[in-house]
Amino acid sequence: MTEPTTDQTTDNPFWSPAVARLHPYVPGEQPKTTARLIKLNTNENPYPPSPKAQAVLQDPQLPSHLRLYPDPESTELRTTIAAQFGLQAEQVFVGNGSDEVLAHAFYSFFQRPEPLLFPDITYSFYPVYCELYGIEARTLPLREDFSIAVADYAIDGAGGVIIPNPNAPTGRYLPLAEIEQLLKLHPERVVVIDEAYIDFGGDSAIALIDRYPNLLVVHTLSKSHALAGLRVGYALGQAHLIEGLNRAKNSFNSYPIDGIAQKVATAAIADRTWLVDNCARVIATREDTCAQLNELGFEIIPSTANFIFAKPPKISAEDLFLALRERNIIVRYFNKPRISEYLRISIGTDEEMAALVAACREVL
Repeated sequence: MTEPTTDQTTDNPFWSPAVARLHPYVPGEQPKTTARLIKLNTNENPYPPSPKAQAVLQDPQLPSHLRLYPDPESTELRTTIAAQFGLQAEQVFVGNGSDEVLAHAFYSFFQRPEPLLFPDITYSFYPVYCELYGIEARTLPLREDFSIAVADYAIDGAGGVIIPNPNAPTGRYLPLAEIEQLLKLHPERVVVIDEAYIDFGGDSAIALIDRYPNLLVVHTLSKSHALAGLRVGYALGQAHLIEGLNRAKNSFNSYPIDGIAQKVATAAIADRTWLVDNCARVIATREDTCAQLNELGFEIIPSTANFIFAKPPKISAEDLFLALRERNIIVRYFNKPRISEYLRISIGTDEEMAALVAACREVL
């Protein structure tokens, strides 16, 4: 989650007026070199991807395929994803990272006269897409504990709903029973559940797909599969929703997933054992880190993601952010209302998190 840019040049005569009005999304900081840095700011997985995914890249025949266009339907990848969740390939859509999948969802389902509903504290690409596609956004405030109040979404005339679960940057999880309530509130509109972090705790809404024709679940391989550099995401839903996404995709780019990415992603998805073990490892480190930071007096929001949202004691979040930066540890600080006293800290290796805790202890 990052903040949109605010310093925009709007008088370039070559731009269309629509482009001049945009406030683009800005990705999290990616230093040109990570030497000596402990990078805990963009929720990347601290461990290498599945050995089976890595093995694909060692295939000596791989370069010979590059002269050919990839499968525009990503058939093998979609079939593999479907098999993992007991679905049909027609219920799977893949894209160039979950951000592209979300972009097609906004285009396909939310361009309506009614407003799109989402939390006031959430993934900051949502308002960017609303601006890009001319969608009216209506944000609903989280509770004081940063949880989502589903009853607040009982609004007549909504154009749809999107929420991350777990939410970002808070990490809070919304139980499936409340997801069902949300789906029942708007049976004639699409409800997107953005599950970028679901593998690190909680139950996926995928279990509800066959019962709710308005449910679209979005996943990414960037977090739990340790493939942020590959750029592959996917959506799951009933076939009529997937058809809508394909209509948008095929009107924009018929080949969003390159041939190498399709092969690596297929191998990664199929290696369920590695996924479960990797997530368990990250979860254990998260819980241990929370315990140590609690001992230092941090206020930590309950997290089911691969990051924690923590309010430091005795010092402002911004000051601690800067102090950690001086010690070559990068975390995420949001200078925004309601969350300016919190830091989002990605879960790294045990050694990286021990260094973080030691640095916090030194600063405090």
